[in-house]
Amino acid sequence: MRAPYEYAVLRLVPRVEREEFVNVGILFFCEAKDLVVSRVVVDETRWLALWPEIDLALVTAHLDATARICRGGADAGDIGLLPSRERWRWLVAPRSTILQTSPAHGGLVADSGDMDALVARLLDQLVRAPEARSASAPAKATKPST
Repeated sequence: MRAPYEYAVLRLVPRVEREEFVNVGILFFCEAKDLVVSRVVVDETRWLALWPEIDLALVTAHLDATARICRGGADAGDIGLLPSRERWRWLVAPRSTILQTSPAHGGLVADSGDMDALVARLLDQLVRAPEARSASAPAKATKPST
């Protein structure tokens, strides 16, 4: 049986006023599986090329917070205690911060194994630098415990 899913591209926007960004990850949601997942590719070279003065520790802290929210639970604060659909909606809500998301896109996926492959493919197509795609550098992965 196929399950509907949604995904959004996670973008690093170091200087919001310039509206420049680099894709840094994928957020993935499947309500049927009660699953909210964050996958990130840490590419500090690309981030520094966009803005040499970027605070890499701050970016990492924000990415870690996003991963905690995806997993859910008390360590993600009040938002982490919300049901998966509400956490997803909070994550993809428009905002003017250093981390933003693309509009959400949807589709159908056959099963959990296909979801992992789909997220990996989206990460490769939409986030990894072209020169890193063939090397398939490992992603910093965050997955909720189920």
